[in-house]
Amino acid sequence: MSTSRLYAGRLARNLAVFCAAWAIGWGNAGSDPRAAETAAAPAEGVVQSDLFVAGQDGYHTYRIPSLIVTRSGTVLAFCEGRVNGQGDSGDIDLLVKRSEDGGRTFAEQRVIWNDQGNTCGNPCPVVVRETGEILLLLTHNLGGDNERDIKAKTSQGTRTVWISKSSDDGRTWSAPTEITNETKKPDWAWYATGPGAGIQLRDGRIIIPCSYTPGGQAPGVRVYYSHVIYSDSRGEHWKIGGEVGPDCNECEAVELADGAVMLNMRNYAPSQRRRAVAVSRDRGETFGPIEHDSTLIEPICQASIRRYSMPEGDRPGRILFSNPASRKREKLTVRLSLDEAKSWPAAQVLHHGPAAYSCLAVLSDGTVLCLYERGEKNPYERITLARFGIGWLESGRPDQPMK
Repeated sequence: MSTSRLYAGRLARNLAVFCAAWAIGWGNAGSDPRAAETAAAPAEGVVQSDLFVAGQDGYHTYRIPSLIVTRSGTVLAFCEGRVNGQGDSGDIDLLVKRSEDGGRTFAEQRVIWNDQGNTCGNPCPVVVRETGEILLLLTHNLGGDNERDIKAKTSQGTRTVWISKSSDDGRTWSAPTEITNETKKPDWAWYATGPGAGIQLRDGRIIIPCSYTPGGQAPGVRVYYSHVIYSDSRGEHWKIGGEVGPDCNECEAVELADGAVMLNMRNYAPSQRRRAVAVSRDRGETFGPIEHDSTLIEPICQASIRRYSMPEGDRPGRILFSNPASRKREKLTVRLSLDEAKSWPAAQVLHHGPAAYSCLAVLSDGTVLCLYERGEKNPYERITLARFGIGWLESGRPDQPMK
């Protein structure tokens, strides 16, 4: 990308910066033509469109996709805009695109949080069912600090936890408010919300999947834990829930038909190249032992799990799962379970080439959305939205054995 184009893009970005005393606002007018589909609806097969492309609009790379559908049906696609490179630290902004037509077209991207050279990211939103308010959980660290130093507690600062809220369907966002004291123990070092999306249980409790590392780790040591935070006050106050580990971190949660909460986790155990799972019988306050799902091949990467429907009469409930189904970050695959995530009898590949993080959502008409990272030479060239019907997924045969 030319210097002039990068400069112009960054000027445009800075004009849209979210500052602490203001909220941003926009409608869906002026849709970005690069996000437009060539087909009207995914009645048969899958329709895919690129939402964020590396090198465009002042950012070197876009990473960490997150996706939700609001109570009114608006689709919100979040990600990190990484200014100077692909790395996880440095100058990183939190961005969003908004669609009012089921993900067919999107308005131009907007900046929710830019802290002038620091790292603002790990989006993990959830919609409050009773009010429609959107809670966006985030993390922050100084741009000069990196994960290695934060884990070792040798960094200048540390990783902190924040929340921004929208009460108007994602048009405007409150200034992020720090909630580290409620969500992170003093001896924890690295911390991540999600990434992906949170859930609200049928009884109203809100659960946000998270991960952390104990402090003081030597360089090269990888000791990770998954955990959840929860709120019984619609996001006003938070508590730390159950912890699971070691050898797992980035995770998402799904409520099972019997009311249990399953945590599906990125797995570091060297003898297991499958997703780690653990189940809570007390609404996320504690979790049982780690098991490994023999079907869900794992290249050590984030994944997404989302409920499509609850059981009804003789019809089983359906749960969706997406991740790169390989030993390396490639072959982004979506799967379907008909027995509460015990087995995955149907699968379809969205992209056979390099691919990494993903996030699933479901429209009110049953259309499935998957926002995911993909490319031809590496997984971080673009973030793409796939739209497809459940029938297309149901027709898919189980994936082949791991390469």
